Amino acid sequence: MKKIVIDGHNLIPKMPGISLRDIDDEADLIEVIQEYCRLARRQAELFFDGSPEPNRNVKKTGLVHVHFVRIGRTADDAIIEWLRNNGKNARNMVTVSSDRRVKAEAHGLGAEVITSEEFTREVKRVFNSPARTQELREKPLSSNEVDEWMELFKQGKNS
Repeated sequence: MKKIVIDGHNLIPKMPGISLRDIDDEADLIEVIQEYCRLARRQAELFFDGSPEPNRNVKKTGLVHVHFVRIGRTADDAIIEWLRNNGKNARNMVTVSSDRRVKAEAHGLGAEVITSEEFTREVKRVFNSPARTQELREKPLSSNEVDEWMELFKQGKNS
């Protein structure tokens, strides 16, 4: 299965429920991509530009490597450089971006390219799969959820 290389800020506006105006937009997208990768059994390289923290470069969270690109450099440049550094391995990558330059460069390096809109449809498809639906049905309640139900039952007895 091909590794996914994602232009994060390009994808956020296409993802339902996430907006670039949200304070935690990056964290929200990371969470979505982690769940997608877990369900689809894929790995991803997720790039965000505009990181003010020089020491906040790459963070691994499960199947997702998150790249925070420093201010003064774009995620587009970082993605293209990352693909170039992977040489012939770029053929084993799927680049997710709607940016013309990123798509052209990735394609030229042999990577498969899909738009952010196409990837959003893929995420929805995976999240709506029968396996995920069954998994959600079988997921045990958290201790907080059990406490909430117990409180509701106690209130019902006292009525």
